[in-house]
Amino acid sequence: MTTSALGGMNEVATAEHHLRAQWLRLRSWIGGLDHDATQSPSVLGGWTVADLVAHVGRAMDTLGAAQPTAPGTVPLTLAEYLGTYPGRSQEVAELTRDLAREIADHPLEAVDRMADRALAQLAVLRGLAPDPVVQARRGPVLLSTMVASRVLELVLHADDLARSTTQVPASPGQDPLDPAAVQFVADLLLEIVVDRGGWSLEVVDPLAWVRLAGGRVELTVDTLSQSLQTRYTSDSLPDLGTVLPLL
Repeated sequence: MTTSALGGMNEVATAEHHLRAQWLRLRSWIGGLDHDATQSPSVLGGWTVADLVAHVGRAMDTLGAAQPTAPGTVPLTLAEYLGTYPGRSQEVAELTRDLAREIADHPLEAVDRMADRALAQLAVLRGLAPDPVVQARRGPVLLSTMVASRVLELVLHADDLARSTTQVPASPGQDPLDPAAVQFVADLLLEIVVDRGGWSLEVVDPLAWVRLAGGRVELTVDTLSQSLQTRYTSDSLPDLGTVLPLL
């Protein structure tokens, strides 16, 4: 096996590990919500908690729907793939609300089916090559990129859910966020920023950085300094106003 093939295999395996861990933790937490809690508004304007739960299922189902591409297909990078999100935000919101209504009678069973389908398809795709190019809803990507983007979705929306309801304890160890998955996502988002600007930056607070990069909090001097620091003390934090949010 070549070094590049081994690297691709390791990247897929790492992303899959975080996907499974984050999904299990989030699914356990969602199971503690009652009907009244799911009908309440979420921290995302125009979305209920039930909409967010449905969206989590749809995020997993994106992986379940991924298919192999023709040989020679050039994949999008993670940054390019995430860049397709804003243009479809209204469409995604409408599809999510439709799905939430469709699965309203048995939402957890429906979400479980979508997650099971995603993990089963992941096993199929992993058998094709160490890191094959697959067709996602928004374009062709490496399987490792596809899985990493699903971890990002789960982390971002697990935090949205935790901030949307106080019904389920959100103390450390009981919240819906897997710490290692949060760190994994924070590193991915930082890599995108560094690639664009060439800065030498480090994550100070992984969750704070995910919220900032994901557009959940406003970019200010304080929120930036709480999230990132320069690798060298002689440097100052750059103005990321033209870069953020990434989502």
